[in-house]
Amino acid sequence: SGITGQLQFWFSRAYKAQIAAQYSGVHLKVASTPPAFTFGQTNRLPNFLNSFPLGKVPAFQGDDGFCLFESNAIAHYLSTDALRGSTPQASAHILQWVNFADSEIIPPASAWVFPTLGIMQFNKQATEQAKEEVKRMLLVLNQHLNTRTFLVGERVTLADITVVCSLLWIYKQVLEPAFREPYPNVNRWFGTCINQPQFKAVLGEVKLCEKMAQFDAKKFAELQPKKETPSKKEKGGKDAAASPAEEMDECEAALASEPKTKDPFAHLPKSTFVLDEFKRKYSNEDTLTVALPHFWENFDKEGYSIWYGEYRFPEELAMTFMSCNLITGMFQRLDKLRKNAFASVILFGTNNDSSISGIWVFRGQDLAFSLSEDWQIDYESYNWRKMDVDSEECKTMVKEYFAWEGEFKHVGKPFNQGKVFK
Repeated sequence: SGITGQLQFWFSRAYKAQIAAQYSGVHLKVASTPPAFTFGQTNRLPNFLNSFPLGKVPAFQGDDGFCLFESNAIAHYLSTDALRGSTPQASAHILQWVNFADSEIIPPASAWVFPTLGIMQFNKQATEQAKEEVKRMLLVLNQHLNTRTFLVGERVTLADITVVCSLLWIYKQVLEPAFREPYPNVNRWFGTCINQPQFKAVLGEVKLCEKMAQFDAKKFAELQPKKETPSKKEKGGKDAAASPAEEMDECEAALASEPKTKDPFAHLPKSTFVLDEFKRKYSNEDTLTVALPHFWENFDKEGYSIWYGEYRFPEELAMTFMSCNLITGMFQRLDKLRKNAFASVILFGTNNDSSISGIWVFRGQDLAFSLSEDWQIDYESYNWRKMDVDSEECKTMVKEYFAWEGEFKHVGKPFNQGKVFK
């Protein structure tokens, strides 16, 4: 399913980087929707936060591991010299308009548009103030563009890309014809930009607002998370006057509006095997003398199953750090499966001569990935075999993969490093 309007507003910050990449010929792989990226989950995982400590999107990681957060920095990095400005003066003017977008456009645009998307409660005074600030901002742009085709120089630059992306949602949601009529130069310039092939490749056909969107109280109420009724003491404080939407930033507000998903394992009967208890043993005590005996003494073969998974394309594996990222990325995308699964996945071999395989423990008797669309992005890259839990083969492989030591006769490559899903 597609992401909601709220998340589209948030992820539209990435448009400027995508458009810059179109101009510079850089190929981007964009992950913005489940199962590749689950907003509010993927960006809160430790591995994500190690590279992007704010936990916000957009975030960029290059093939060489180079990481950037903040949309303006990402767009700048992906731009050509022509987009950034060919002289110090041009570069400074471009930076001026990039900052103008952040400080003069985004705040009033958000205050006006968010209530129409159900993200924020409507406040008449705040909305009217936002409209006046938008008028002032459009007037500045209109005067500047009176004798110019583009904001800086004679062709599209990062200034145009950034300001257009900042204006996009007010043009789509609230700038009805009568409101935008006094600003013909801005309208001409905006139309010119969004009809450039590089803009269209990212934005598609942009439909301008025909009628100003209004706050929908019913929609807002439906999108709010249920909260317990505060006590009388809580009601009296100054902070209690703030609405839930005012207490949340855009990310949290968008996350709160996302529908809750049904537990894919809800149909299964209770099991005597407490997976979390085994995970604690595995994490805190010796694997061979404590965790493994506990596992086999308590394992419920009716309620759980054990699977062997082997990566199907070892010839495509190059540098070992990239192969490890492949494992880590899969684990991140399976975050909601952690409660009902455990795995130890190992990278064997060296650069340009490696393989990936692992032992997985799932709730139920089926391959768990098929139970949710959110979990299906990676698993088809592996060959899966259900193990006979009573066989010596299974006992040996569980021991070797959980302990990260042994002969691994079926592999034929030395142990390199392992990753645990728990």
